[in-house]
Amino acid sequence: MATPDFIRTIRASAGHQLLWLPGVSAVVFDDEGRVLLGQRSDNLQWTVISGIPDPGEQPAVCAVREVYEETGVECVAERVVLVKSGDEITFPNGDHCQFMDITFRCRAVGGEARVNDDESVEVGWFAVDALPTMSERQIFRIKQALSDEPTWFEPMTSD
Repeated sequence: MATPDFIRTIRASAGHQLLWLPGVSAVVFDDEGRVLLGQRSDNLQWTVISGIPDPGEQPAVCAVREVYEETGVECVAERVVLVKSGDEITFPNGDHCQFMDITFRCRAVGGEARVNDDESVEVGWFAVDALPTMSERQIFRIKQALSDEPTWFEPMTSD
């Protein structure tokens, strides 16, 4: 996956230690109700489109940008469907990250789905009842985007 320049700058002094980073995910639907997915080039997992906002970039703007950069699809962000901290990730180069993800439901408005950069090996539209093998986290994002429920977040526990 492409590492943004601002993270490379941080890594120059922070090394491989855990970085807490913002992230956005976009669950994009077309007029037929299909969802846009990409098969990541780093681990070959099918996922909704995601990325890291640039410093000062608004999350919804980032979601729309990432969708276009990775898939060639133009979309609009309609609403936030999920806010959730992810698990710690260790990348093959030894970098440790943990993301605070904001997931948006988006609607496709133009473009054609294609592999548009080196972050995916395949991109396509899938009927929600015929998804490729995906993690539960990815499926949960899609389910939340399909629902008319309020934005999901981990409830506070009383300890």
